[in-house]
Amino acid sequence: MQKNWQVGSLFGIPLYLDRSWFVILILITAVDANDVLAQGLVRSPFWAMVVGLTMALLLFSSVLLHELGHSLVAKSQGIGVKSITLFLFGGVAAIDRESQNPLGAFAVAIAGPLVSLSLFCLFWLLWQYVPLGEVGIFFTRDMARLNLVLALFNLIPGLPLDGGQMLKAVVWQWTGDRLKGVRYAAASGKFLGTMAIAFGLLVVLLVGEFGGLWLALIGWFVLRNANAYERISDLQNFLLHLKAEVVMARDFRVVNAHLSLREFADQYLVLATKPTRPTYASSEGRYRGLIRPQDLRHIERSQWEQLELTAIASPLTEIPAVTEQDNLATVICALEALEDPFITVLSPAGAVAGIIDRANIVQAIAKEYAIILPPQELQRIRTERIYPTGFPLVEIAQQLQAES
Repeated sequence: MQKNWQVGSLFGIPLYLDRSWFVILILITAVDANDVLAQGLVRSPFWAMVVGLTMALLLFSSVLLHELGHSLVAKSQGIGVKSITLFLFGGVAAIDRESQNPLGAFAVAIAGPLVSLSLFCLFWLLWQYVPLGEVGIFFTRDMARLNLVLALFNLIPGLPLDGGQMLKAVVWQWTGDRLKGVRYAAASGKFLGTMAIAFGLLVVLLVGEFGGLWLALIGWFVLRNANAYERISDLQNFLLHLKAEVVMARDFRVVNAHLSLREFADQYLVLATKPTRPTYASSEGRYRGLIRPQDLRHIERSQWEQLELTAIASPLTEIPAVTEQDNLATVICALEALEDPFITVLSPAGAVAGIIDRANIVQAIAKEYAIILPPQELQRIRTERIYPTGFPLVEIAQQLQAES
């Protein structure tokens, strides 16, 4: 069953509703309906539900405008916005990449709270100075309060809240290190989330006020997402600092470039019972190029006796390759653009130093995080040329490349 439903788009940005959104919609509708009945604003339960539903939709319209503020500032910086999704705890705008500099990141982060503060001012002015009747006062007063709470809550300095994004930008500007900014803001989010959980549960246990459960739930949400930010930050740091020379394998073959195509096929291909290892041709102490067995299909068999491997060798200067000092993020992006299941690693002298495939990359990450992967899983990754579920390596590497 699908998790999100698309309900339209704004400024070219798809708008989605998460299933959890309907839970909070019903809850807010019921609470507000009970309030208007208790205050005697309406007498009919049906109209009380209409007022409650309208109030809930106005609240989520405010959340949508809050996220739209983030999105439009991001788009003004040339950043793509994939979607806006409304869910149980509000909304989230999914963007393609981070801003290029701390000032841009700060602008994107503060845009949402500024929208909410603007809505607070608008509804407060309507509440104070426009005669709207009792129901109108109920709407404008509560929307003013809710938008103020939305703005102030999001300014709390801990990820994943906007205040955490602002703190990240400040630390980034101060230290010159974006990932350090993420770690500081994530640590703040973890602390604040833990405190919210503890305080919420204490309220329930000591006072008997079950509203504390909502605070604890919000704290859990903040803590969980702060942990996710920290894990992603650690992985980004790992991909940026681990060099190709550490990850590469030497599981390749070097053959005589003067072998005829027939000799090569007979010696290395005909009796092969498993996928052929990457093969490079060499002669006179120099690499002549990469040999792709499939290139034999483009040569008439009648010429296999006369032609040497040099006829199908792709020179190292012309094939996609990385250097020993390239970081793992660069390797992942380069490998993703290839038809070959591996990429060549070149030494400073231009010789073949090693090869890297997806299994080598996953193995290096698994070693860093003390994850045990069975040989069968590594072979599956190598054969199917896909990363395991839960390893969004391509997206993370591409984002790092876009930000560099």
